[in-house]
Amino acid sequence: MNSLLEEIKSYKDQFKQNAPAEKQRLMAQATQELKDSGIASGLTVVDQAPSFELPHADGTTVNLKTLHENGPVIVTFYRDGWCPYCNLELRAYLRELATIQEKGATLVAISPETPDYSLSTKEKNELDFYVLSDVDNIVARQFDLDFDMPDYLIDIYKASGLNVDAHNGKEDWQLPKPATFFIQSDGTISFSDVPADYTERVDPKTVIEKL
Repeated sequence: MNSLLEEIKSYKDQFKQNAPAEKQRLMAQATQELKDSGIASGLTVVDQAPSFELPHADGTTVNLKTLHENGPVIVTFYRDGWCPYCNLELRAYLRELATIQEKGATLVAISPETPDYSLSTKEKNELDFYVLSDVDNIVARQFDLDFDMPDYLIDIYKASGLNVDAHNGKEDWQLPKPATFFIQSDGTISFSDVPADYTERVDPKTVIEKL
């Protein structure tokens, strides 16, 4: 079984071979602009994680404070179920779920998708952990992760058939940076990974080492 980073490299290689050069250029430009802007840098180690309560894909409500009664929590923000890198990451976490649970932690994945689309993402990837819907990016904003996509990137996504606004139930085309946090039972963040490049992800095994 390949690692998440190996799977991402394989997908990126295929994308470079198959995607039009201009599309690749503009997507790289958007990533660089986001890096240079310094916005959505994310909470860091020793910051206190904001408490939140969000709907789970199964219709229940999940509260971070309640989860902490059972121990530490790994929170990973993903862009949406249409994102191939996000799906690779979610499936990689699924492979490590038993180890995470054995170490006494709870895994939570959050995106701005509506509950219906979150359910589709959960079912498509056969995810057996919390998949929460953060419509309006309220929690992502509290973690300093939300940003507005540039118009030219929106045009590229629309041309590719990706209607992010429909998935998110909003017209603002706002996304969170993909990010992963390890939150101790007292709410302190002891691990933070917030890449500006959405194709970069931390391997779940690296997060598990923090447990």
